[in-house]
Amino acid sequence: MSDTQASIVPAHLPWFVAGAGQSDLLLIPMAIFLVLIIFLFGVLMLRLHHLPEHIAHKGQKVQYQFVATLGLLAMFTHYNIFWIIGLLIAMIDFPDFTGVLGRIADSVKRISIRKGPEARRVRT
Repeated sequence: MSDTQASIVPAHLPWFVAGAGQSDLLLIPMAIFLVLIIFLFGVLMLRLHHLPEHIAHKGQKVQYQFVATLGLLAMFTHYNIFWIIGLLIAMIDFPDFTGVLGRIADSVKRISIRKGPEARRVRT
């Protein structure tokens, strides 16, 4: 029976076609190549997904937390609009109001200390 099968197989096969009873030469290299490509594609997608967080990391803490929350929402809900909003917020530089508000609070505190205890009472 093997003589009839051997006579059916053409004599001029390419090098990568395995004959009867031979092992496939491209199976292992293609499997390794496929696993590497899938791994690299996954790393690229994760890197792209966390791009807004990397951009916002240089900014303020509140902005970074907001962008990170939007990134998590985009990842778990699969709504890309969250990712786009997070990217836009990460690219915008918001002014820092904490210094100004701190100085206003210090000034109000100094004014209340100068006026004395009678200014601190609540008038009804």
